[in-house]
Amino acid sequence: MSTQTGKSKLLAIATRADVVSRAIRIALIVGCILAAINHGDRILLQEMRYLDWIKVVLTFGVPYCVSTISSVLAIRKETSKTL
Repeated sequence: MSTQTGKSKLLAIATRADVVSRAIRIALIVGCILAAINHGDRILLQEMRYLDWIKVVLTFGVPYCVSTISSVLAIRKETSKTL
């Protein structure tokens, strides 16, 4: 298997509807919790600046990436067992 073929297979798994849907749900739940912990006081006091909002958006990206990578690795492991 070439590297390009392997990367395209991983990308195909990462963009599957079930993987994306699960990652979005997890990102929303975990992202809200992390944003509240990390920025809750500034949000409630209405002291958020532009850079703070960028950090909040990135806070949601982390659990999305972790969920996607975990799903891709789990699916790849399961499919390699069945071959």
